[in-house]
Amino acid sequence: MKSVAILFSGQGSNFAYLAEHLPAYGIRIAAALTNNPEAGGIAVARTHDIPLEVVDHRNFIDREAFDAEMVRRMEQYAPDLTVLAGFMRIVTPVFTEQIRAINLHPSLLPRHKGLHAIERSYADSYDEGGVSIHWVSSELDGGKIILQKRVEKANLSLDAYTAIIRRIEKEALLEAVVRVLQGSTIVQDM
Repeated sequence: MKSVAILFSGQGSNFAYLAEHLPAYGIRIAAALTNNPEAGGIAVARTHDIPLEVVDHRNFIDREAFDAEMVRRMEQYAPDLTVLAGFMRIVTPVFTEQIRAINLHPSLLPRHKGLHAIERSYADSYDEGGVSIHWVSSELDGGKIILQKRVEKANLSLDAYTAIIRRIEKEALLEAVVRVLQGSTIVQDM
């Protein structure tokens, strides 16, 4: 059976979606890790009896030291894939050169890398926005795209657009995990 590790920082809604849907594809969540001791996603791990690692990034001298500890923690679970699902830390080569990982980003990359991507995507001049799932690399939101899902912005308020993005990002993340672990990672360009 294939396994994944999930990294998250917040409420864990994407984590919860994966925990509910991955078993149907024969994929188990071997472990979850958060950098936020107050993250709502901790309850998701407990509800689903998933081993949880809480590694507060504020306890480390720099990003590299934190990433080295994340790598050490993840290696003990030997996941086939690590999934950054709302993990709000920029990872360094200490992580990217040792961990095979994918990331969810709420824009059509390469547009709107980094923070506030939904708001920036909504406000740009393009007719559509969307979400991207990409390989994690040492460049922020710069890894090869695995898949993208698009949303037409016409006649949508920011709240309505955000709600659609939040819904399709869960579906896209699940689809990407399944594709990667089944060996069918077709790259879709913009």
